[in-house]
Amino acid sequence: MLFTPTASSATTTVSPAEPRRLGPARVQLAAVASYLPETVRTSRDVEARIAAESPAVRVRPGIIAARTGIQARRVAAEHEQCSDLAVHAARAALTQAALEPSDVDLLIFAAASQDLIEPATAHIVQHKLGTRCQVLDVKNACNSFLNGVQVAESLICTGAARNALVVTGEICSRAVRWHVRDAEDMRRFFPGWTMGDAGAAVVLTAAAHESRGIRHRAFAARSSHWPLATIPYGGSMHPRGDEYAYLHGDGPALKDAFVSEGPAILHDIMRDAGLTFDDVDHIFVHQVGEAYHAALLAATGMPAHKVRGTVTQLGNMASATLPVAHARAVADGTVQPGDRVLWLGMASGISVGVFIIDV
Repeated sequence: MLFTPTASSATTTVSPAEPRRLGPARVQLAAVASYLPETVRTSRDVEARIAAESPAVRVRPGIIAARTGIQARRVAAEHEQCSDLAVHAARAALTQAALEPSDVDLLIFAAASQDLIEPATAHIVQHKLGTRCQVLDVKNACNSFLNGVQVAESLICTGAARNALVVTGEICSRAVRWHVRDAEDMRRFFPGWTMGDAGAAVVLTAAAHESRGIRHRAFAARSSHWPLATIPYGGSMHPRGDEYAYLHGDGPALKDAFVSEGPAILHDIMRDAGLTFDDVDHIFVHQVGEAYHAALLAATGMPAHKVRGTVTQLGNMASATLPVAHARAVADGTVQPGDRVLWLGMASGISVGVFIIDV
């Protein structure tokens, strides 16, 4: 039934009720942990395998490092699944937070990768980890983890959860195409050769003090760019077919999209937060290659000395990039209590996400 406004209803304005806050004013990262598989795959190893499986093309030695700066990346063992990487990180995060699995009342698996199309990988993580709580998956390419934290923070603030565990397990190495037929294939599948595997986890709880916790968060999308990076397999467009199971991408076009769109989005977000780069101590940025990274720094004006680099030795870790970088900076003493950090996520689609956190 269609509703047709009457004269009176058309002129009546109803102010929305103020949302009722049942939880804390701010949510903190009670723990941040990461997990890296043991196996190291160098860029020379990648080039050797492409050459072995693609006799019709010439692979110039050193081309991956020359174009991206990536020297190595970690690769999950054959028996490891995305859920396993997430569980390793989750256990470490729970230990840091002095929590047991039974203390967790919300578990979110947030990654570009997944164990299966169905069910949610969060169920598999829960089964392996031993939690007994509400679970769900969040997916938004390389911003999946940031959106998972966004959802968890919101649920804690409404009182729907107390101790939330957000995890990721990225095994993008299994979406790499090794056999290529020509130079065009090399261009299309090149982004896959930059990928590295990793797991990460954060525990979110009510902030112990109003000076700690998530200070600001914002997200924006420019969705017309969605065709620039895809793994077509498994959805309604391409439900079957091995040729669709690999990461396809136009790296230069994706870089141009982020460099043209990203700075304005970031500056708007910083302005809305009432902050400048001088107000943050550390910056963690999604990284896909050194040239890409340098172009972004130049376009945004981010101070390079505040940005933690991971891409040369760990590659593009998809949604795990930011929490892995943060966890490693905490572990080596770079990030200290009282510091303010900025997470800048960028994902195919495209989307940009920012968190500003007082740790």
